[in-house]
Amino acid sequence: MAGELIDRNWARERRAAVLCAVLLFGLITLIDAASGTLGPARGVLWAVLSLLLYAVLHPPRVTAGPGWLAVRGLLRRRHVCTDLLVSVRRGEGITPRLVLRDALGARVELDPAVLTANPVLWHRLETGAGRARASGLLVAGDEVLRELGARVDGEGARALLATL
Repeated sequence: MAGELIDRNWARERRAAVLCAVLLFGLITLIDAASGTLGPARGVLWAVLSLLLYAVLHPPRVTAGPGWLAVRGLLRRRHVCTDLLVSVRRGEGITPRLVLRDALGARVELDPAVLTANPVLWHRLETGAGRARASGLLVAGDEVLRELGARVDGEGARALLATL
């Protein structure tokens, strides 16, 4: 899609997930073969276990374009219209999550670290949120966006200073 921006760390994280699954399969199969207990059923079991590990480790792919942000997981894609955002909040749970909801009822959850690692994705989200704020749609989440913006700016400044 024209103007689409992609999380620049996604491919590396996906390769790491594949590598972990392949290493698990190879190691378990090797140990099982060395002990003399490897058979077709156990081979299939180890393959299924490795595929499950990959499914757990598979990173969601975050993309953004003018007026939209999308998160594609292993099985489905969800997107929100950033120009129509009505709320931005922190997700509850162990891992930090950012929950975006638009006026059309669409909902997206993503790790805020994706935005701090990709300032251009953050800029697309902030631009759309600014339009939603100006039109009176964004009623909840200004504080969350301000905190995230400060974190993105801080990470960007640290990265810039590290290159000097």
